[in-house]
Amino acid sequence: MSLAPPPWLAHALRAQRGPIPWSAVVRGALSAGPLLLAGVLADRTSLGVVAAIAAMLAGINDRPGSRRVSVKRIGAPALAGAVGMVVGTYTGEYVGAVTLTVLLTLVGLLAGGVSAVGPVASGAGTQLLVASAIGAGMPLPEEGWLRAVAYLGGGCWLLALRLALPTPGALAGDFRFDGEREAVAAVYEAVADLLDAVGTEHATARRVALTAALDHAQDALTGPRLRRYASSAAERRLHAQYAAALPLAEAATALAWAEEAVPGRAPAGPRRLAAAVRENTHTGPLPAPHRSGPALRALDDALLRAAEAFDRGRGEDLHTRRLTTRDLLRSVFGAGGREYGLRVALCFGASAAVAQALHHSHWYGEHAHWYWLPATAVFLVKPDLGPLASRVLCRAAGTVLGALVFAGFALVLPRPEGLIALVAVSGALIPVATRHFAAQTAVVTVLVLALVMVGGEPQASASRITETLLACAIVLLVGHLPMPGQRGGGVRSRLAAAGRAAQEYLAHVLRETERPLPRETPPPLPRGAESAVRDIRTEGSPTEDTRAPRWTLRREAYRALAEARTAIAHAAAELPALARHSEGADEIVAVLERIVDTTTACAVHLDDSGRLTPEQVGRLTELLDELGRLDEGRGRVEVRLPEVPLAG
Repeated sequence: MSLAPPPWLAHALRAQRGPIPWSAVVRGALSAGPLLLAGVLADRTSLGVVAAIAAMLAGINDRPGSRRVSVKRIGAPALAGAVGMVVGTYTGEYVGAVTLTVLLTLVGLLAGGVSAVGPVASGAGTQLLVASAIGAGMPLPEEGWLRAVAYLGGGCWLLALRLALPTPGALAGDFRFDGEREAVAAVYEAVADLLDAVGTEHATARRVALTAALDHAQDALTGPRLRRYASSAAERRLHAQYAAALPLAEAATALAWAEEAVPGRAPAGPRRLAAAVRENTHTGPLPAPHRSGPALRALDDALLRAAEAFDRGRGEDLHTRRLTTRDLLRSVFGAGGREYGLRVALCFGASAAVAQALHHSHWYGEHAHWYWLPATAVFLVKPDLGPLASRVLCRAAGTVLGALVFAGFALVLPRPEGLIALVAVSGALIPVATRHFAAQTAVVTVLVLALVMVGGEPQASASRITETLLACAIVLLVGHLPMPGQRGGGVRSRLAAAGRAAQEYLAHVLRETERPLPRETPPPLPRGAESAVRDIRTEGSPTEDTRAPRWTLRREAYRALAEARTAIAHAAAELPALARHSEGADEIVAVLERIVDTTTACAVHLDDSGRLTPEQVGRLTELLDELGRLDEGRGRVEVRLPEVPLAG
């Protein structure tokens, strides 16, 4: 008999690990607390409360990454929250309870559908709904537009701290690239780790880690900038170093797929490149070549070209494609967006209706604030925060703990200075508490209760616990209601996206068998690599212009697979009534991963010989047949061999 806890409980007990993000802790301490203090000193306490709430929510989005990524990760949700504040304030003032509930439900439908686009859109949807609930359910003397300005100012204040304050990267002497340089270096380390694991049981896990490192580096480098292209020599050099890692990752994946023997010195090259990225220096001596097979030849060629790219430092292409309007609409109105939007709308609308009913029946006593219940429901219904049962359990436990802790502090702290200090301390704890949803909930509960008490609301720990439990019950009920269409829409949409990306990548690679590949003369040996890289001269290899589209498609395929894996893991940890709708999805995505790995190996072999072997064609056909059998009758994915010649 197994004593292991069920998946939904195991997920609730799991916490992330890692070093304390001290720079984020400092930003958290300087965000909500000082804003609240400024509002109190200026005799505009209510605006200070609104700005501090926005800074708190921005702090939840202040995750590790580069400054460039933080602009959209923090700025876009703050802007959406300001819009929500306007919507909530004016609808709450000028319409009745029934009309307000209908309007908030429609806002929930919109925000839920948009949240399916990606993490930044999901954060924007969250703040849109939370700010709408606060605007409608927290009576304040200021006009709605002024509240929105205060809210946007609070989010922008934390963003300004993120952009201006030094980080570990800045302290090392490179203020511009606080997260980008480390992210690119981590890619080369992941390539070396994968080479170390070739032929072992750890190879698959290392390939997954390489995908995560590439995703992180790509995100770190592709955030907004003032100019469309890299605007400095240092930035162009970093872009070139990232692009040079793509053929290395491709060759390492091909070696892992073929389980070829890798010389012990092979991982040393990528590790030296990683050190060169971190220290912003030349590569130095690289290991001598070992060219006994196509994948090893590709690895050695990629090392040489990486050294040349490091030396010349010219590059702009990050091998990404902008989302088209069609892609966005497919995400919003696809199976995942429809199901999630409907669920968010029902949860948000029902919780707003219950909150208003309790408010108008004077269950709150003299309290005029009814925002807590719908705002709690928003966080509970968010799938990117974990499985539903885990979220509900953690939210209930965290709220009870936070409310009890605040009740104790409220008895002894002087007002308002003691409560302002408590807000500052809670803001500093948020970056650490985000590792577990219950801990995050406890810290946020303490912070919000302190904020609203400074704003004039009486101590309300008991009512907040009751409202949280009501929200948990509403979300659990709505979360298990039957919905129109097929269940598991989030998993279905992610699988479909992964299938489309795999199909496009496979078709592109196999089309390369239809035409002769352009060749170029290998580049001269770069400075600092003459003594180590010897005799690397081939008949020619495909140009980077030829392979760039392939690398873009490969990145999209692996990213889509990683997103599908995450969605499946969350769905599998739901209660059995929901988890059963995603059964078999993990087997499908595993086959898709093997198809993409095989396609990568085929691409490397095509670069070397211009044709595929019968064994490679047979392996692809076998995997596609297996995919068809697993997905038979479900219609979640469709990948097939393009009608092109497969061998010359």
